[in-house]
Amino acid sequence: MQKNDILEGKVVDIGSNGEGIVKQDGTVVFVPFSIEGEKIEYKVLKVKGNIAFGKLLRVLEKSPFRREPVCPCFTKCGGCNLQHVSYEKQLDIKRKTIEDAFLKIAKINVKTEEVVTGNGEYRYRNKLQLPVVNVEGKSEIGFYSEYSHRVVPIDDCMINAEWTKDIISAFKEYFLLGIKGYDEASGSGDIREVAVKEIGGNLIITVVTPNSKLKHEEKLVSILKNRIKNVFSLYHNVNENKNNVIFGERYRLIYGEPNYNAEMLGIKYKIGVTSFMQVNTTVCEKLYKTVSELAGENKDKTVIDAYSGAGLMTAILSLKAKRAIGIEIVPEAVKLANELSGGNGLSQKITNYLGKCEEIMPDIMKDISDAVIVLDPPRKGCDRKVIESVSFSGAEKIIYVSCMPSTLARDVGLLTGTLKYDGNSIVDGNEDGNYKVEKVIPFDMFPNTKHVETVVLLKKVI
Repeated sequence: MQKNDILEGKVVDIGSNGEGIVKQDGTVVFVPFSIEGEKIEYKVLKVKGNIAFGKLLRVLEKSPFRREPVCPCFTKCGGCNLQHVSYEKQLDIKRKTIEDAFLKIAKINVKTEEVVTGNGEYRYRNKLQLPVVNVEGKSEIGFYSEYSHRVVPIDDCMINAEWTKDIISAFKEYFLLGIKGYDEASGSGDIREVAVKEIGGNLIITVVTPNSKLKHEEKLVSILKNRIKNVFSLYHNVNENKNNVIFGERYRLIYGEPNYNAEMLGIKYKIGVTSFMQVNTTVCEKLYKTVSELAGENKDKTVIDAYSGAGLMTAILSLKAKRAIGIEIVPEAVKLANELSGGNGLSQKITNYLGKCEEIMPDIMKDISDAVIVLDPPRKGCDRKVIESVSFSGAEKIIYVSCMPSTLARDVGLLTGTLKYDGNSIVDGNEDGNYKVEKVIPFDMFPNTKHVETVVLLKKVI
C-alpha cells in the first residue's frame, strides 16, 4: 500500500475518533466519514508502517445507519465527525469507544450503562468561538478546518444555538465599516476572534483584537442590540501574542453587566466573561446530579473535588457532606469558588485550595481517612502523584469524570491495579489494586461529534 493508491475495502470497525477502519494488505487504514459494515472506495493519504490514513471517495455499499448530514459545511470544518451517522448509532459508537479504551488500555472488560442524553442532537451548544481572518482583503468569519488554520466561512451552525446565525450576520454588518480580519503571518488586523456564551437565555459576547483598539465600538453595540434581543454584555479582549491562545489577559466591559446570576441544583452562582461552562447545559446538569447521587449522603465524611474549577460541583457536593474541599490551579477560578461558597452560606463547610493537585493532594490525604473523592481532570488525565495519593487514601468511593476515554482508562487501570508504574513507564499490573469499577456512565455532552463525557464510580476493595 502506497500514498495516493485508490483502493476498495470493507469497513470492519470504528476508531476512537469515529472514523471507519479498513484492514487491507496487512495495514490498518483509518478512513473518516465511513461507517462499520460499508464497502468503500478510498484514497491513501499517508502510510506509516502498518498504519495508514485514507480519504473517503465513494460509498459502494451503504450502512443502514448512514444518513444525509443537515449541515452544508459537514466534512469541511473541524466541528462534527458523526453527523452522517444516525443518532441511535452515534450513541452505540460512543459506548463502544469507552469500552474499547478500557479493554485495550486498562485490560478491563466493562459494560457501560445507557448513554445519558440531553434535549436533542442539534442546537445544544451554549458556547461559540469564531475566528475572523483576512482572506485576500476580505474579512471572513467561521470555523477552522480540522488540523489547519484555514477558516471555513459559515452563516450558521446546526449544533450551536439559534442565535448563532444572528451573531454571524451582525458581525458581517460590522465588517462593512472597514473592519479587517486577522492576518496570522503579520499579526495585523482589527479583529481576530468572536466568542459568545449563553446563560439563562442571555449572551455574553467577547471581541478579541490583536491590539488595544476596538474600532467603531459604539456602532458595534448598536448593531448587536438591533439584531439580537438578549445581549447581556459585550467585552473587548486584547491578545497581542502571535500564538494559538484565543484570549489575552486584558478584558474591558463595553456594554452591560459583568456577571450573570444563575442557579443549578440548589446552588446559586455567577457566570462572567472568564468563567468555564460546559457546552451543553442540559447534559451538564444531569452529569452533576449523577455525580452528587453517586457520592451519596456523606454527613460524616469529607468530599474532595480535585480540579474543581470555579467551585460549582464542590458546592453541590457539600450539601450532602460534613465538609468539602476544592483544589484548583487557576487563581481566578479559586476566587470565584470562594465567592460562590460565601454567596450560598457554605463558607464554613468548603475550603478551596489554590495550586496543583499533584502538590496539594498528597498532603491533604495524610490527614483525611473518611473521604469521597471526585476527580475531574483535563484531557491529559491525572498526574502520577494524584493517582498514587488517591490509591492509598482509603477513600470509600472515587468518582472520575472525563472527556477523554484513553486517559480515563489509563488512570482507572492504575487505580484498580490492572496497570502499574514501572519506573517512568506504565505496564500491565496484577489486578491487586485498592479499587474496583462499579459503574461506567456515558454522557452525550457533544452530539454529532466524536467526543463523549464519562463518569466512572470506583469503590474500595474490602
